[in-house]
Amino acid sequence: MFQDITAQITFPSSSLQLVTILGVTGTLGIFSWQRWKQKNAYHALRSLPSPPRHWLLGNIPQILAAVKQKKYFQLLFDWSKQLGSMYVYWTGSQPVVVLSKPKVIEDTIVNGMRDGSLVRAERATKAWNDIGGPILLGQQGTEWQWRRKAWNPEFSSSSLSKYVEIISQACEQIIEKIREAESSKEVQVDPLFVELTMRVISHIVLGIPVNPKTASPEGPPLDVKKVYEAMSILSYRFLRVATGQKKWVKYLPTKDSQDYWAAKKYINQFITPRVDLALQIREQNNTNLEKVSSLFQESMLVKIAAKEPKYNRESLIGEAVELLLAGTDTTAHTLSFAVAELSLNPRVFQQAQSIVDQVWQNQGAINIESFKELSYISAIIKETLRLYSIASGSTALEAEREFSIEGQVIPRGTIISWSMLAAGRDPEVYSPKPEEFMPERWLDKSKETTQLPMIHFGSGSHRCLGEHLSMLEATVMLSLLLHHFDWELVKGRSSVEDLQQNILIYPADGIPVRFKLRK
Repeated sequence: MFQDITAQITFPSSSLQLVTILGVTGTLGIFSWQRWKQKNAYHALRSLPSPPRHWLLGNIPQILAAVKQKKYFQLLFDWSKQLGSMYVYWTGSQPVVVLSKPKVIEDTIVNGMRDGSLVRAERATKAWNDIGGPILLGQQGTEWQWRRKAWNPEFSSSSLSKYVEIISQACEQIIEKIREAESSKEVQVDPLFVELTMRVISHIVLGIPVNPKTASPEGPPLDVKKVYEAMSILSYRFLRVATGQKKWVKYLPTKDSQDYWAAKKYINQFITPRVDLALQIREQNNTNLEKVSSLFQESMLVKIAAKEPKYNRESLIGEAVELLLAGTDTTAHTLSFAVAELSLNPRVFQQAQSIVDQVWQNQGAINIESFKELSYISAIIKETLRLYSIASGSTALEAEREFSIEGQVIPRGTIISWSMLAAGRDPEVYSPKPEEFMPERWLDKSKETTQLPMIHFGSGSHRCLGEHLSMLEATVMLSLLLHHFDWELVKGRSSVEDLQQNILIYPADGIPVRFKLRK
């Protein structure tokens, strides 16, 4: 009956036109009001330098194009050089303030997160959690605190010292692979360092033996190449979502989406059996289950599952994925750039080699006792991070309330990011010669440069969980390379100039090197 009545109702064409006009006018009015409101809210930022932008989309087209070309870090660096140490770009109507002075970055992070002015940017946290469930990097407040409290002791310098022998074993495997290559043959070092760091983090977190010939009964074996390819797909998706791509895009029938779901499935199949076993050990309070190795029982996964009941299956899987991501690329790519810079700087190479030889003569090996004598090698790692900050532009915070940076008013809702590549070359901080590779700047006490801001692992309570592990791995691996080999870059400086970015910056050519065994 209702259908019959409505079928008899008709509207004059002029009335329909009027309704349409009113609807369009109303929509435009609402849109214009929202634009005016947002523009007024961020009026204080209009005085900051800004790259040219689209009237509606802001700088989103440039950002997404840079991400697609894997040059997002380069875009921020270029804008820093053009626009200065503080500028703003716009993602639609939301502003992103980019900083590039080390001390300003450090103070902003530490003070802002301490007093609650800044929190992790919502878009970034959603992108992190989208990788594998609720994880440490995707949390705020108390949800972040209990997770961090659980992992902190495991990654302390004292706890990690017991892994020096394991790290040395993994490094020796890489040395042996280089030995097996003919002296005239090119060796891409970046994939080798990826193998090193993945084997180490997989051992520490998941209890997988570093020796690939040793079985791991708790789950599928570690296939470094396949796991790394899957992680690269997941991390590239993070960068796209964190810089503006909608999360639902992964459901579209595209090749990127197919690759994403295949990668996610593969990683889950690799990690899930081990997570399930760790939870089974927790529930049964039993470490004597059949087919459970002592390595697995001593892994961080089992320890964390046992001591933190808030962790469930989903969050432990996500955390394991996060740690594999964070514990592989960062140190691997830093080592690659360090090897390249040593080849490009013979003076530094010779001095480093002389120090390692002296330590070897005194200790007979690279061990925990020798680290105090390897401060120059640690300085090489720090100098590498200064010039090639692997995580440049991949982190962001959001203003919870209005505050100021260097006298500039920052309205609530503003995103705060930074270009670490630009910060690492700040002439006011890293003088003299900020563009040159000079490890001595980290050891020169006469100019108090021991207090140089080392912000490439982050700052404050959110400082990188794996800093000690990264420095330990890099120092051992670089020292062993210097002891056993001389080397030269096949492509020279172009290897450190052709860079790309997934979540992290990496050398596009894998850093091809020719090694020569020392007599």
